[in-house]
Amino acid sequence: MNVAIIPARGGSKRILRKNLRLFCNKPIIAWSIEAALASKEFDKVIVSTDDDEIAQFAIEKGAFVPFVRPAELSDDHAVTRDVVNHALTWLADNEKPADYCCVLYATAPFVTSEDLVNAFAKLKSSKKDFCFSATSFPFPIQRAFHFTPQGDIEMFDKQHMKTRSQDLLEAYHDAGQFYWGRADAFLKNLPMYSHHATAFLMPRYRVQDIDTEEDWETAELLFRAIQSRGL
Repeated sequence: MNVAIIPARGGSKRILRKNLRLFCNKPIIAWSIEAALASKEFDKVIVSTDDDEIAQFAIEKGAFVPFVRPAELSDDHAVTRDVVNHALTWLADNEKPADYCCVLYATAPFVTSEDLVNAFAKLKSSKKDFCFSATSFPFPIQRAFHFTPQGDIEMFDKQHMKTRSQDLLEAYHDAGQFYWGRADAFLKNLPMYSHHATAFLMPRYRVQDIDTEEDWETAELLFRAIQSRGL
């Protein structure tokens, strides 16, 4: 059995009621639910939430909300892996164990059903335990600098001060959108950023954290631009 798990607590702090806020004319969580359902890869699309309004909306969109997320997994200190493992354990205890799981964030409107299908195919062909969304850094990380306590500029890696950008190794980062994996790998708490995983690369114009009001505005501008150009 394949399951999608969409974590969506009600108590977001930096953007209030974030998971139900309208993003390009629909509650942002709707984009994730719709992508998961349209992919046809999942026997169940589960929303893990502690919030009645989110639960009701998720059910109306065709998702499955079989439990109320416990309070200890719904505060500011809760980590995604614990939320996912709670859902996987509930399934194993109350229905049937999952074989594969895709953790899809509620604030991932750039994810398409094709992304989910192609990333799952990559997971299976790679023989790895996980496949997560990622993208490249727009600038060589070896040329990054920071400010000292005195306000001076200092490079993180001084050995590359004079290295040409085209000679530096390209770097990538987690896109923070979805994480496919074997259910038992999640439950065993195997490390994601390791030899256990491969990455599904996405273009940078479809990757945007949405944690602040500025992030939200940037994401909507990107999303509308993508829609207008049919990308």
